[in-house]
Amino acid sequence: MMKRRELLAGLALGLAGCAPPPPLPRPAVTRAKATPGLVDEPALLGLNAVIDLHHANTVRSFAQARDKSGILGVIHKASEGDWRDPRHDERRAMAEGEDLLWGSYHFGTRQHPGAVQAHMFLDAAKPSPQTLLVLDLELNERSHANTMELAAAEDFVRTVFTAQGRWPVLYVHPAWADGEPLLGRTLGGAITAASPLATCDLWLADYRYEPELPAAWSKRGWTFWQFAGDNPVSGGPFRDQAAMVAGIDRCDRSVFAGPRERLIRYWTAEAGRGTVS
Repeated sequence: MMKRRELLAGLALGLAGCAPPPPLPRPAVTRAKATPGLVDEPALLGLNAVIDLHHANTVRSFAQARDKSGILGVIHKASEGDWRDPRHDERRAMAEGEDLLWGSYHFGTRQHPGAVQAHMFLDAAKPSPQTLLVLDLELNERSHANTMELAAAEDFVRTVFTAQGRWPVLYVHPAWADGEPLLGRTLGGAITAASPLATCDLWLADYRYEPELPAAWSKRGWTFWQFAGDNPVSGGPFRDQAAMVAGIDRCDRSVFAGPRERLIRYWTAEAGRGTVS
């Protein structure tokens, strides 16, 4: 999503309401062997079956991704600020035609209020009850001043909940979620347990061998972990896996904290169904 893979790789080198659904079971983290230049089969937790895309990714066959690489879910960019991804709708039809789970994400910006962006996103995504909804909350590397901040993100997720009756998943890096500066900018504060953002299930963006949880999710854990970016140089220690999805040239990859049946049930019936605090 955008150019965050350079930021996440640099960090690696230097280093979802009131009544949310019960936490998913998570085995203990095991650190994979860090062999420079070699991606060992990672000790990734859960199901390595989710990819995310935007218009610049090359897609040849979702059927191949499903049958040869075991992909079950696709999360595609729908919007950024008031811009719509021109490949979203056609790829949704392609993916759903192959019985893949479909999700849509919005890249948050600053040029519109959070509630306005939420309505723009829902208009672009046209979600069904089975569409996974996601807010991508990260530093805007192309324009630092156009980065979504904490209050706008909170308004975004509240608006989505009001419109859809479910919270979006939150995609975020642990340092960003904890209010730490990245490239001289911050989210505008840490996400606390009292924030509506902490109601959202976590899609953790962390390209290190062992991911770190933001403080607000320290007890709940992550639901998805994006462990590899699509940049062949800076996509993290598991970056080779970005080129291993059949039918797609390169793409970001994520694991789900649970088995296949749990993923399908979560994605289609459980995600974000909580209550407003």
